[in-house]
Amino acid sequence: MKFTKATNYALHTMLYLAKEGASQQPIGVQQLADHQQVSPTYLSKILTKLVKEGLITSSSGANGGYKLRNGWQQLSFFDIIQAIEGKASIFECSLHDEPACVVKRVMEKAEEQMEQELRQTTIASLLEGKSSK
Repeated sequence: MKFTKATNYALHTMLYLAKEGASQQPIGVQQLADHQQVSPTYLSKILTKLVKEGLITSSSGANGGYKLRNGWQQLSFFDIIQAIEGKASIFECSLHDEPACVVKRVMEKAEEQMEQELRQTTIASLLEGKSSK
């Protein structure tokens, strides 16, 4: 299973925002991009998705940038991944989505377990040095 690089950058950006400025001044896209050694243009597209989904806020101007929304401590990895990857299942049955497809049942069960783990892992828990286990 593989997520896009955008998801990787989004997760690291959210963690960086939490570490560096959870309730402080907004952090500029250039600083965020430099931290991950990624193009600011590319990261801006990811940040736009996160803003659209309400996970972060943005402000313009000389002191503008991005910061986590209020209540960010409850944001899970699942929330962030869904904001970038969308809400579609990661597996689609090639047999026209038949309900009797045993492969689909196994894949759905595995996806549910993964989603549960991702829902339990929050940015705040990582900052506290805790995982969901």
